[in-house]
Amino acid sequence: MRAKDRGYVLIMLLFVVTAMGIGLMVAVPVWQTQIRREKEEELIFRGRQYVEAIRLFQLKRPGAFPRTLQELVEEKCLRRLYQDPMSPDGDWNIILLPEPSGQAFPGRRRLEAGPDRELAPGEKGGQVFSAQKILVAPQRAVGSIRNPQIIGVVSSSGQKSFRIYNDQESYDRWLFFYGQDPKQLPEIIYYGQPTK
Repeated sequence: MRAKDRGYVLIMLLFVVTAMGIGLMVAVPVWQTQIRREKEEELIFRGRQYVEAIRLFQLKRPGAFPRTLQELVEEKCLRRLYQDPMSPDGDWNIILLPEPSGQAFPGRRRLEAGPDRELAPGEKGGQVFSAQKILVAPQRAVGSIRNPQIIGVVSSSGQKSFRIYNDQESYDRWLFFYGQDPKQLPEIIYYGQPTK
């Protein structure tokens, strides 16, 4: 091969490498976006699995709520514990009923079946309790809460989402809890935040 031919081969090789680099620069962000959208779908699926597990727990033990997520597995309401797909450590923030304040059902109200709301399986007499006030605590802090009553989960990631879910644009506002009214966001109390 002559020196002149080797120069052409080198130029062609540089052209191919440059074209591949530009292609990767375009493909990687698209690929990352697709992966994140799939994680959002997985977050919704996993969150709804916890809501269904708590509903089943309520059927087995009316009026009682699990004290740990593990209890849902032990009671065979959930096959296995799911991790939060949006947070690096996989730990959820837990949604709990606030501690009783002397009321029979603190932070909850009765929902009636109507034209806009169908009865969920297991709702007796057309009534179920809907949380108007919730406590959000890190999973590791649940053990320090006196008489925890877990009603759901929420992602611990505060990252802005691509998708809007129940009018919320960040993962830490995508709430998944038993008795949720998607049209009305409850009052959220964060663990460690002083209560009024």
